[in-house]
Amino acid sequence: MMQELTVYNEKVGKIIDNINKVMSGKEEAAILSLVALLAEGHVLLEDVPGVGKTMLVKTIAKSLDCDFRRIQFTPDLLPSDVTGISIYNPKELEFEFRGGPILGNIILADEINRTSPKTQSSLLEGMEEKSVTVDGNTIPLKQPFFVMATQNPIEYEGTYPLPEAQLDRFILKLKMGYPSMAEELEMLQRTSKQHPLETIDAVMSRDELIKLQQEVKEIYIDTSIQQYIINLATASRNNPLIYLGVSPRGSISLMKAAKAFAYINDRDYVLPDDIKFLAPYVLSHRIILHSEARYDGVTNEEVIHSIIKNTHIPIRKEFG
Repeated sequence: MMQELTVYNEKVGKIIDNINKVMSGKEEAAILSLVALLAEGHVLLEDVPGVGKTMLVKTIAKSLDCDFRRIQFTPDLLPSDVTGISIYNPKELEFEFRGGPILGNIILADEINRTSPKTQSSLLEGMEEKSVTVDGNTIPLKQPFFVMATQNPIEYEGTYPLPEAQLDRFILKLKMGYPSMAEELEMLQRTSKQHPLETIDAVMSRDELIKLQQEVKEIYIDTSIQQYIINLATASRNNPLIYLGVSPRGSISLMKAAKAFAYINDRDYVLPDDIKFLAPYVLSHRIILHSEARYDGVTNEEVIHSIIKNTHIPIRKEFG
């Protein structure tokens, strides 16, 4: 299996190379996005405008030979604009279903917090159930199905923040951050004539991606590491700063992400370090702090890092 993993990890490496050609200093965001893709999860990108959120999604989509769709969320967008609608055909004397953009493989949900909760839920149903309901009919979505949603955290007027139950549908929440001066200079030089996105080609087919996703499920995770995940989740539920702790869905998401991360790193087993690295990205958006903690300026990420620091790490396997 390790030989197969190495072969396919070369494919994953080519996607990361494509992203590095288009964007400077975003390799960690690229790897984490691929972790979500291989774990069959979805990503929420939250950051200020202009730091490359949409460009990251476009680059991943162009690197994959899959059907890419973009949904620009606005206040007047309807659920049918996402899922599709049944239209009457007078020739056939029956209704025909016209699929919406959600019936693609790679979905960019741009500024998801700018549309109504009703429209948000039409996308989130597909993310969780891998199907959508239109006029009482359940329509399965294409496979693979991967959503990368973006939202702007600094403009709240006219927005509809995602509630915790819906945030829980995203396996990872990422922030891009500003590039360094050297990275920004490199970016200017790359885009001075032709945008590098126009020069990259697809490096992985749809069938290859599905095969990788199936192989990720076979990655070994020891019971002691699963217990470590549970200990982190339990600590969040008992933490005095936290009003709502990590759900069991969060524990499952962390395990799936760790398997995908191990796969990308040429391993067929999960290490405790994988859990430590991924936990802030997987768990931070799944907790709600008490109002007193928020008023004191405490962030979700700081609390999760504190929990990780104070939770025992399994360092060796015990044999009976």
